[in-house]
Amino acid sequence: MGWHVALSEAAAVDLGNAVAFLARNSPTAAERIGLELVEVIFSLDQLPNRGAPVRSRPGLRKVAHRHYLVIYRVDEAAERVEIVRVWDARQDPQTLRLR
Repeated sequence: MGWHVALSEAAAVDLGNAVAFLARNSPTAAERIGLELVEVIFSLDQLPNRGAPVRSRPGLRKVAHRHYLVIYRVDEAAERVEIVRVWDARQDPQTLRLR
């Protein structure tokens, strides 16, 4: 059995916003990419440390999919992965708020 994967409120909003933005031009693409991102997110239950460390933020890791970065933290003791943000990497990184 894999680890528990949980989305922060900010990550859930990010994911919803990404899908809504894409749906304006292509509902089909929005659904496909949204499902792909969900698959990437929940696959972390099997390999939680596969993402690269975020150099500027110790304790955070990231995994890329298309133009998006799934930013997360791993709690080894609790066998839990918390998704912190789902970030469109085409945006200005100075506006990214991580906790």
